[in-house]
Amino acid sequence: MKNDSKPLPASALVSDKPYHHGDLRRQILDEAARLLKSEGESGLSMRKLAQNLGVSRTAPYHHFTDKQALLCGVAEEGFRRLREVIGTQPRLASAAISEEAVRDFVRRYVQFSIDNAEYYELMFGARLWKSQQLTESLKVEAYDAFKTYLEQIRHWQQEIQNAELDPLRFAQVSWSTLHGMSRLLIDGIYLDITAINVMTDTAAKMFWQQLYQPE
Repeated sequence: MKNDSKPLPASALVSDKPYHHGDLRRQILDEAARLLKSEGESGLSMRKLAQNLGVSRTAPYHHFTDKQALLCGVAEEGFRRLREVIGTQPRLASAAISEEAVRDFVRRYVQFSIDNAEYYELMFGARLWKSQQLTESLKVEAYDAFKTYLEQIRHWQQEIQNAELDPLRFAQVSWSTLHGMSRLLIDGIYLDITAINVMTDTAAKMFWQQLYQPE
């Protein structure tokens, strides 16, 4: 039988750029964060992501419906990373709570915010939280991060046996303090970076005085 159909062009059979190569979703998030750090949000686009990663223009859309969803995804990743930092038990010779453990906790939080400013901006910025297109998965990650923070405070309370301490209120106020300090440093309002340790040590001392109230 004679076949009158014409062969398809090579471009129709094989895309000039691959769709998958490794964990594409992870690569998209990492590249998006890199672009946010180097060029800001204005320099981030789905097309540029595809170009930089060497995939088809439509490939990123299989993981994120649009740029808004991508930004939410970057913020989610930030909260996951933060949870690893604030959920780590004191890395000290003794597992018992101490002022040194609180100081270590405070320093790790502030250092995280500075080292991951491209994530932190989205995690706590009005750009996403005042949006009508906030993803449910981002809400869950943000809630889980605060829950982890609160669990750390409760752990300290149990170790110290301070019945007068309200873990929830202490978590809210202490997180607000660390966030405010982080924003001052990230935004360049407080420029004396060499004083970070002094600032974090002072905050830790304040927290410790509220946590540990000997009779």
